Amino acid sequence: PNTREVTTVITEMEVAPNAAEVAGNRSDYDRAKEVKEFDETKAGVKGLLDSGVVNIPRIFVHPPENLQKDSSDTSSVHFQVPVIDLEGSASGRWKEIANEICKAAETWGFFQMVNHGIPVSVIEEMIEGVRRFHEQSKEVKMEWYSRDPQQRVRYY
Repeated sequence: PNTREVTTVITEMEVAPNAAEVAGNRSDYDRAKEVKEFDETKAGVKGLLDSGVVNIPRIFVHPPENLQKDSSDTSSVHFQVPVIDLEGSASGRWKEIANEICKAAETWGFFQMVNHGIPVSVIEEMIEGVRRFHEQSKEVKMEWYSRDPQQRVRYY
């Protein structure tokens, strides 16, 4: 698809301006169709930003009933991203570290690793490489767009 087609599809995506719509009060909303249309643009989330979208499309908003309910008071809850310390990994802590990684990935979906020995300069260059990738033209990024879990590299 060309840039104009991508912009048209993206700007026609339904947005969720209020909680009532997010909750699914619209029986004519077809999420599967909208996800398929989004995928076919191969523009990714950056394509949404580049097209000028100012509201979050409904495909990215979870209805309140799908969110985990917690009856506790969350006003005093403080979250801390799990930190995985690789210090001592050479001395046989691999099983313990692997368990920490699994737990963090399953409960949080991400974590921070410390004492990994990777120089800051390498980390900064990796982040810069990701930035350079996302700043490329849509046509270049489309080559990598996929939701196929069998592909080693995916972008969506």
